[in-house]
Parts: sequence; C-alpha cells; structure tokens
Amino acid sequence: MSDRVILGIDPGTIIMGYGVIKVVNKQPEMVTMGIIDMSKFTDPYLKLSHIYKRTIGLIDAYMPDDLAIEAPFFGKNVQSMLKLGRAQGVAIAAGIAREIPIFEYAPLKIKMSITGSGSASKEQVARILQHTLKFKDIPKKLDATDGLAAALCHFYQGKVISSKKTSNSWSDFINKNPNRVI
Repeated sequence: MSDRVILGIDPGTIIMGYGVIKVVNKQPEMVTMGIIDMSKFTDPYLKLSHIYKRTIGLIDAYMPDDLAIEAPFFGKNVQSMLKLGRAQGVAIAAGIAREIPIFEYAPLKIKMSITGSGSASKEQVARILQHTLKFKDIPKKLDATDGLAAALCHFYQGKVISSKKTSNSWSDFINKNPNRVI
C-alpha cells in the first residue's frame, strides 16, 4: 500500500471525527484531522444530512483511495446503537456515492493496531498517534484522533494484506465465493 490517501472516520451523531493520512514510500503521514460538530442540530435527519454533505466534502477535498470507518460497538442502549448506526451508514453512503472502497474496523481492532491493547484509552491512542505521525498538538476533542486512528489502522492492515488490487464488487464476491451464493 504505497502512495495512497486514506480517510478515517469515527462516526457519531453529535461529534464525528475524521483523519486523513497519505502513504508515501510506504510511510504514513498525517494530512489533517478534525471533527464535524452536529450539536447545533436538534432534528436527527438534519444531522444525518450534515454528516453526508461534510463526508462528501472531505472526499472531494482529499480524494482518498480508501475510507476506513469505525464499526459501531454493541452497547446496552439500543436507541444509541441505532443512532450511531445511522450516522455510520450515512458516512458509508457518501463513500459509496464517490465509489471509494469502504473498510470497517471494530473499536477493539483499531485500538489493538495503534497501541497493542484493545483496552487502551482514547488518550493513550492519541499520544501514540502523536508520536507515530509526528503532529504537534493533541486536539481537545479526541474524536478527531479516533478518526485518524481508523485511517492508520487501515494502513497497518494493508501492510499485512497483499498489495494486489482487490475488487469490492458483487460479481467479484460471487466469483470468489460460489458456494456461498444461493
């Protein structure tokens, strides 16, 4: 995985974090990170619209080759899970609209790939990212570093996975999995 741009997203309905890395000569470099704040919106559908539009804007601005997104974790509050799933789905839809391959990672997988521990705190993840990607200040809202962590996690997975081009199309899936299709 070389000379690629990866957009990482930490979905949320109040704050969505994002980070962009560029891979140059097989080394990741931070391009940007930030948050999309939806706290001013009271209508949940306006929040989803804002997530979609801002994700499209990030894609158009940075032209990522891949979109890495944190998968919702399974909590006890079903309503929170549904809201988070909708936010994630809208961000994924933006990637699909721009025909970018989507890669989903569990929070545990992201923390493990960055810190070596699935129980690492957001602060620990942020400090290791700061050291690895050599940025000056850790943002106040750690959702930004969580989005950056998703992008770097994807980079690390790409180092293990072969660099050959893969397809995410249904026809490719069917051809590779003839016994799984009815």
